[in-house]
Amino acid sequence: MTTTDLPATVRLTQYAHGGGCACKIPPGELEEMVADLAPPPGEDLVVGVGDDAAVVRVRGGLAVIATADFFTPVVDDAYTFGRIAATNALSDVYAMGGTPLVAVNLLGWPREVLPPELAREVLRGGADAAAAAGCHLGGGHSIDDPEPKYGMAVTGTGDPERLLRNDAAVAGVPITLTKPLGLGVLNNRHKSTGEVFEEAVAVMTTLNAASSQAALAAGARCATDVTGFGLLGHLHEIARASGVTAVVDAAAVPYVDGARESLAAGFVPGGSRRNLEWVRPTLDADGVDEDELVLLADAQTSGGLLVAGEVPGYPVVGEFTPARGGVTVAVR
Repeated sequence: MTTTDLPATVRLTQYAHGGGCACKIPPGELEEMVADLAPPPGEDLVVGVGDDAAVVRVRGGLAVIATADFFTPVVDDAYTFGRIAATNALSDVYAMGGTPLVAVNLLGWPREVLPPELAREVLRGGADAAAAAGCHLGGGHSIDDPEPKYGMAVTGTGDPERLLRNDAAVAGVPITLTKPLGLGVLNNRHKSTGEVFEEAVAVMTTLNAASSQAALAAGARCATDVTGFGLLGHLHEIARASGVTAVVDAAAVPYVDGARESLAAGFVPGGSRRNLEWVRPTLDADGVDEDELVLLADAQTSGGLLVAGEVPGYPVVGEFTPARGGVTVAVR
């Protein structure tokens, strides 16, 4: 069966209860789940729980970066879903300042419901994303699953002394965002209506390789990628871990075309609202419209990098300031 022979009526998003990174376990619940389960970082385990990937020092200037990421379909097209999921998994290595070396597939498939040809298209999309990253792809693991799921476990390398960590922000530096927001509400609209948003797809399939390299070249030492916890959630994590406050200039934050209109039409993932409720106890946003806050908390899939420092060519959306009491994030 060729690609053109695949069923045109199959909408992958209808076979999953959530979509993309919006289907993550809520951040507060996840923190309670993993509390005290992992040993603290040491001489060789440079980064453990709490960042985008684990980092182990091998020798001198060489470290191994390991991560895994998978989720349910965020778009209906199988090939595009594979590309997005793989791009998202590779992003965790870039978010640490590393280079992906080898990946293996993680596939869950309802084999009695969806044809294997569609699964092949998902895997083909993942393979193309890995090839674009110059990352080897070597097999993986699959299971029979009630919902389609796909992602990758990725191993990369980096310099343990030049990592991009989420606990290294300092007061007085700007906040840079390398991709626009709004992917969550647009993906939710796609799931509900079948409308395709080409700009959103282009954003989600763009590797964070160039922005990671640019951040390192600019001297940055703190970054994360913006995924399921939204901009506010990931800023909250950085600020809390670094002992600073993140101040966001809401007017400076870029959005994918159609995001605001989709929010106004009610297409908001449950994960986005959960993100906002998670950060609200330490959020200073007096006078800021609730819809604006929902967009800032919107659960992204394969979003950009959030960097402590100015990265040429990308918009500055705020700054880190000295800690303000119990406030981790302020929106102006």
